Amino acid sequence: KASAEELEMKISKELSELNFTDSRIKIAFDALPAFTENGTDRIEFLISTNKGEPLKPLAKIASGGELARFMLALKVNLAQSSAVSTMIFDEVDAGVGGATAQAVGERLARLAQDVQVLVVTHSPQVASKGDNHFKVEKNTVDNVTTTSVRELDDIERHEEIARMLAGEKITDEARAAARVLIGA
Repeated sequence: KASAEELEMKISKELSELNFTDSRIKIAFDALPAFTENGTDRIEFLISTNKGEPLKPLAKIASGGELARFMLALKVNLAQSSAVSTMIFDEVDAGVGGATAQAVGERLARLAQDVQVLVVTHSPQVASKGDNHFKVEKNTVDNVTTTSVRELDDIERHEEIARMLAGEKITDEARAAARVLIGA
């Protein structure tokens, strides 16, 4: 329970960096009637995502984007207390865009200073923060689908970020925006 209080504070700090500025979190303990293989308590994460709202069960009120950011905050804190050397995030930016996606990308980049971070994303804001960019492609030939992964060079990376921003028709404006996102 003492660790839960410390984890609450750490997750709250992470959430504020991920554009949850007025959120509150509580780890609630409910005693079980008997000892089970999971211990003697049922644990539930309670959260308030807006100022003035009461704490409610995370599983019942969180949107996809809120849940993704909460999981990032939780994983970041758990990684700091373990010997994890690689973290994999599959669409941790689901349901977020704009400034929030930018904040997620920046947090993942900071995390990557301490551990190897692999991110599957469709967000140009998140992809632009990576040190390396790999493209996953599916191809179907004669009713057989294969998946390939290849690392993009700098030119291909800029084009891919521009494509992520613009869609199929990549414009000069999208290319300029990609350069801004990547910081080149």
